[in-house]
Amino acid sequence: MPYRRLPNTDAARLRALKTAFKKGKELPPFKLAFSQSTLHKIQSFLPSFEKALLESRQAYSKQLEKSKSYAFVIRKAKLYISHFIQVLNMAILRGDIPSTERKYYGTQDYSTKLPALNTEADLIKWGEKLIHGESIRAMENRSPITNPTIAVVKVRYEQFLEAYKFQKILQKNFYRVQEKLEEMRIQANDIIVKIWNEVEDTYKQESGQNHREKAETYGIIYVFRKSELLKNDSSS
Repeated sequence: MPYRRLPNTDAARLRALKTAFKKGKELPPFKLAFSQSTLHKIQSFLPSFEKALLESRQAYSKQLEKSKSYAFVIRKAKLYISHFIQVLNMAILRGDIPSTERKYYGTQDYSTKLPALNTEADLIKWGEKLIHGESIRAMENRSPITNPTIAVVKVRYEQFLEAYKFQKILQKNFYRVQEKLEEMRIQANDIIVKIWNEVEDTYKQESGQNHREKAETYGIIYVFRKSELLKNDSSS
């Protein structure tokens, strides 16, 4: 006996619900193979499910669209922060400023290497440190670091920070939509199982092939096991 295969993708779930709903609109109640109460469930659930799927696609597309420009902003912020630290180290190496001034930026452990700048948290941390440290040095009338100046670094840092916050909003929206959709998938599965159970119960007196053919018009999908396929091939 072949077994029925329930939908395992959103597209398949939507197709199953639409097929059943179409049947419900085409046939009078006494000819319909599932109950009117089930039809009402489909009718009330289907628009919400379609809307949730659309919102999910839109949220994903928006996140993907902004990810390229966000990656560019990250690269620029990383570049300017790392260059500022390198220029600081070279100025100390030349003797232009004393090594003790690393304390302003928290770079005492990075005289010959750069701190890790691989994550968003790293960039936020070091951007804040450099901007704060240079502002303190400026108040003490010390010579500013140039090429890049902290003003240029700050512009790139703030562009990154703004994009970072916006990206977090997009991620939060996407996760919210996904959580809602996950709940609706469970509801969709329950409704589809109910439809299919009622359809199969309606046609339970039919022979195997007739049963399947009539049930398939309601969107039920039957799958033959490998052994059954081999048996059918050998008998044909």
